[in-house]
Amino acid sequence: MEFGRPTLLLISENKTTLITPTMEKHMVEAMAKVDRLLFWNDGDGDEWRKPLDKSMNPHKRISYEQKKIPILVLDHIRSKKYDSMIPGGSELIEKLRMIKSAEELQLARHAGEVANTMMNAGRSAIKAGAKEYEVALAISESGTRTAAEILERNYSDKRMSPNTHFLQIMSSGPDISMPHRRASIRTLEKGDPVFLCFCGMTNFHRFKLGFDRTFWISNPNNKKYIEGYELALESQKAAISKLKPGVAAEEIHAAYAEVIQDAGYTYPFRCGRATGFSFLEKPQIISGDKTIIKAGMVLAIDGSVTVDNHFRAQVGDSFIITDTGYEQITSHPNALDEIIL
Repeated sequence: MEFGRPTLLLISENKTTLITPTMEKHMVEAMAKVDRLLFWNDGDGDEWRKPLDKSMNPHKRISYEQKKIPILVLDHIRSKKYDSMIPGGSELIEKLRMIKSAEELQLARHAGEVANTMMNAGRSAIKAGAKEYEVALAISESGTRTAAEILERNYSDKRMSPNTHFLQIMSSGPDISMPHRRASIRTLEKGDPVFLCFCGMTNFHRFKLGFDRTFWISNPNNKKYIEGYELALESQKAAISKLKPGVAAEEIHAAYAEVIQDAGYTYPFRCGRATGFSFLEKPQIISGDKTIIKAGMVLAIDGSVTVDNHFRAQVGDSFIITDTGYEQITSHPNALDEIIL
């Protein structure tokens, strides 16, 4: 629901219908892969309500994505008092979306190529005296150029933008323990740890991945922080060792959490998640998620440790689950001596 204007997709037994503002008519006629298009205009009668009501059969079972539907639309649907309303649409779609198609897996691999280029660019831009936002600009430019090259080589859809978007997640120095801080005007200093996260920016042709690294500008000067970083690495390795078809999602999380807790740290947040056309898909790699891992899933797997709320290390990569194990699609050195700049 951008700028207060709903765009609604209806899926029935034999037809897909897209209801969208008239201003988008030219674009959706060229790009939307649906059976029927219906349009509405600002302030014209009941706007989107009229085409929606005409498309809904009150005598059929109706479900909706309760996690995403705008309240404005939901209130209208509820007011119609349809015979059978099933609020489980989100769970149904999440289940259907777990296994990716061959086309989607290729998008995931290309997203990985873009992510790897961005990480290399970020690494090269990190130095004492540089501003955080300057590192973010280098990352964005590199990712955009790589995405454009991949689009030119492999895709006929020339309307897809290669530009990276989403504010760069980055923290450094005294703010290193802030996992979702954005790049700022802070000047990087010698001895700083620097965290780069691409969980929002790795978004190629709408396909998302997870990817994280922690770096240091010159040698770390705190033994406890070094131990924390190496523990983060070990926790990710433990999780990856469980990464294969037939394993429950919570088993992967348990292996990761065990390493962290055995070292005396508190119970950690989730080890990872599935990704795809949404930033967060099913399953989550967390305690209590008993979803069985299957070939065709795309999972982001992290290792992370926070030390006394003053230092935090995170290392994360994305993987395609195969019939026998996994295919890693993001890659950057992570051994301690390889991330000291």
